[in-house]
Amino acid sequence: MVIGAGPAGLTAAYELVKHQQTVRVLEQSPTTVGGISQTAQYKGFRFDIGGHRFFSKSQEVEDLWTEILSEKMMLRGRLSRIFYNGKFFAYPIKPLDTFQKLGVVYTTLCVASYCKAKVFPRQNVRSFEDWVINNFGERLYETFFKTYTEKVWGMDCRTISADWAAQRIKGLSMTSLIRNTLFPPKNQDRGAVIKTLIDQFRYPVHGPGQMWETVAEIVTQRGGEVLMGRQVVGLQWEPGQLQAVTTTGPGGDETHRGEHFVTTMPIRTLIQSLSPSAPPAVVQAATNLGYRDFITVALIVQKKELFPDNWIYIHDAQVKVGRIQNFKNWSEFMVPDPELSCLGLEYFCFEGDGLWTMSDADLIQLGTTEVARLGLVEADQVIDGTVVRVPKAYPVYDDNYRTNVQTVRDFVAEMLPNLHLAGRNGMHRYNNQDHAMMTGLLTARNIIAGYPRFDPWCVNNDAEYLEAGEAGAEGGGRLVPTRTKTP
Repeated sequence: MVIGAGPAGLTAAYELVKHQQTVRVLEQSPTTVGGISQTAQYKGFRFDIGGHRFFSKSQEVEDLWTEILSEKMMLRGRLSRIFYNGKFFAYPIKPLDTFQKLGVVYTTLCVASYCKAKVFPRQNVRSFEDWVINNFGERLYETFFKTYTEKVWGMDCRTISADWAAQRIKGLSMTSLIRNTLFPPKNQDRGAVIKTLIDQFRYPVHGPGQMWETVAEIVTQRGGEVLMGRQVVGLQWEPGQLQAVTTTGPGGDETHRGEHFVTTMPIRTLIQSLSPSAPPAVVQAATNLGYRDFITVALIVQKKELFPDNWIYIHDAQVKVGRIQNFKNWSEFMVPDPELSCLGLEYFCFEGDGLWTMSDADLIQLGTTEVARLGLVEADQVIDGTVVRVPKAYPVYDDNYRTNVQTVRDFVAEMLPNLHLAGRNGMHRYNNQDHAMMTGLLTARNIIAGYPRFDPWCVNNDAEYLEAGEAGAEGGGRLVPTRTKTP
């Protein structure tokens, strides 16, 4: 039994049916598979929930993508830029491009600020702000790091731990950026390349959802089941095993029994759904896990060409939008009419806050107003729009998240050994789809073998499996901000 038809759940199901295992996938959405890697549809337009590059340092994952979609995977050039003060800046930052567009006076101030940071670095570096200023200078920090980071995470950069900056921006500095500008690397090994710097990636003709729609079809063709519109309302267990999953759906309540259960649902929801209840300490640990939520406002624009980027980062504190996807530049097949374009405006929020509770009409109006204010689109060129809200899109790594997750892991290992946690929310790990896929793949292989050959928690942020004890084995998914510690 697999709970959730996202990358981890469907990859697990795909591997299981390849080995003639009986599989049933339970998906809460009545219409769409893929989780946050889905491709939503509106009046023939297709758009991502965010943007999903298909690039992995794991060759096994790359081969799996090829196996599933083959020639339906296109090779795309990557162009993403920062939009600041009415101008486009290369991203990753290219010093010559940046300084040219900032102008002589501002560039001089940036260089002076960087030199000051090198001569008089901040001591006792604790925050994201401290770390970035020491490595790029205060001027570039305020221009290219502060606004966007605070939009995404809803946290002041002075309260975000320097550890996140040191690892999230690992390998990038003024020195490395200048070196890459003057001496672009050639024929780099896939394992050595810095993901942030890749200039090509693969992409399905009809968006990332095409990958997962195809996997769901294959699972069904090979005898598995993918049941849509099934919301989990209860998990029946006794010490030693999970016995059944209760869902509500089109036909009312259903009970699903199995020998093994793979769950990709949020850990908080999983534990709160157990019947009888888990011990109070476990329930409290799960309840304490936090999430950052996400809204995509898709705007249909009556204009053939807008800007050449796949996506742009909006470093402007005067607007709430954080990033804008131009889906026609990911694939021309995402837009049914060549005379039109489709933009995806990304808003980061907390469930229940002012953005989350705005009506769809107000969000579409907000998006229209903001792209016009930025000068990217004339307001009267926006002819339609739609909204997709994604709760629990980003697991939050607060000061106690590791302890809380470990409490749940220990409980599951001892009391529910036939329940397997996988994927982003299933493991409370902020990861890419390739990482989620690898956790699903290894989980399936453990089930097929009948014993735990692999530890999915030892999949690192490059979707590579590392034995326990190897460097990076507990690296999890991508890092997210943690708060500064009181000295």
